[in-house]
Amino acid sequence: MKADVTTLDAGKAGSVELLDDVFALEPRADILHRMVSYQLAKRQAGTHKTKGRSEISATGKKFVRQKGSGGARHGDRKAPQFRGGGKAFGPVVRSHAIDLPKKVRALALRHALSSKAKSDNLVILDEAKLAEPKTKAAKDALAKLGLSNALIIDGAELDTNFAKAASNIPNVDVLPVQGINVYDILRREKLVLTKAAVESLEARFK
Repeated sequence: MKADVTTLDAGKAGSVELLDDVFALEPRADILHRMVSYQLAKRQAGTHKTKGRSEISATGKKFVRQKGSGGARHGDRKAPQFRGGGKAFGPVVRSHAIDLPKKVRALALRHALSSKAKSDNLVILDEAKLAEPKTKAAKDALAKLGLSNALIIDGAELDTNFAKAASNIPNVDVLPVQGINVYDILRREKLVLTKAAVESLEARFK
């Protein structure tokens, strides 16, 4: 499939041929859902922790005699039912990550790219470069292109001036091509790929 290439000044810069295997698939919501769940679960810290009764620092002395008190037969006050005691079945440090085959992850990225292309939310940019790291210049350029909510993917190396300028603009993310991921693609309205990014992605999926 063919796509028009624009410049940062909203000018025309020819066209580029996109691989059908990467940008023209019929998007599958189930695969995209599995990938987003995988990403969000993997990034959870899982550092929640409470102390069990074996971890409480307190005496182990039996605080009431076994018989004759008229109450329950207790051991020490580290038991969960007492104030200051351990937590019963509390959270422990663990990983929330789930398994997802590598082939499914690669397929999900292709379906995410195809979904943007199918909904006409894919923009191919000649290059993302600025002479100065000025937020106003970046904001004006994106306004000309009609981009208010976008993920911009450049080549392996980001232009420092453009990355700095765009970092202050809300709802606009800039990533190198190796950082592209399904969650960030779907959470932004527009996907902007530079020609360098397109070449890298097509080489990756060939």
